[in-house]
Amino acid sequence: MKKTLIAAALALCASSSAMAQTAVVAATPDYTFTGNAGLFSDYRFRGFSQTNMRPAFQGGFDFAHSSGFYLGNWNSNVASELYSGGNIEMDFYGGYKFKTGDFSWDVGTLYYYYPGSNLGGHTIDNTEIYGAGGWGPFTLKYSHGVSNFFGTPGSKNNFYLDASAVFDLGNGWGANAHVGYQKLKNATKSDGSEINGYIDYRAGVTKDLNGWLVGASLVTTSKKDWYQTTKGKDAGRLGLVVNLTKAF
Repeated sequence: MKKTLIAAALALCASSSAMAQTAVVAATPDYTFTGNAGLFSDYRFRGFSQTNMRPAFQGGFDFAHSSGFYLGNWNSNVASELYSGGNIEMDFYGGYKFKTGDFSWDVGTLYYYYPGSNLGGHTIDNTEIYGAGGWGPFTLKYSHGVSNFFGTPGSKNNFYLDASAVFDLGNGWGANAHVGYQKLKNATKSDGSEINGYIDYRAGVTKDLNGWLVGASLVTTSKKDWYQTTKGKDAGRLGLVVNLTKAF
């Protein structure tokens, strides 16, 4: 009698568990749609300020399918002096993410667009294809330029290689680090001398405050004087960038 009751209880538990699992699976959507927004004290792209060392408001949206395919858009204000009259950067991207064992992979295309800009009669833009591999907190990514580098003539086949790491320190604290190498073609510095490439560095900490993420990062480059801000300061010099972001 006791065995029968125990067996019945176990069967009921198993049935309830199976029903709960079925409900969870059924409730899992085939796609997700998320957004993000943030305020930054400076917009640094691969180490160099894009806003003349001034604040930037940034945000975007992401659509992801359970198969691994995704599409997204991201936007930020930029200095119109730097982009020939354009004061907005709009990025459009799409790709495919998947996993093999403990490794994660990501391949896709990214298109940069600056409406209102005019360089030699053309709107400034840039297109890259990329591939990334991740293991635990570490990620290695390669981006290859299939167009001229933001309007620079004869600069196709530039590339960017970067390694990054993100660590969860507990209690809402996080730490991150990054180093990248940008290979350039037909690029010159402010003084007219040629620049073939440079390295950028970043190290920072973050704190999650009830869904709001506060961050602070030190950013610099190996070629700080590639170009200068309108105030005559090196755009790639060492700087502290603080930010407040929210995902929704």
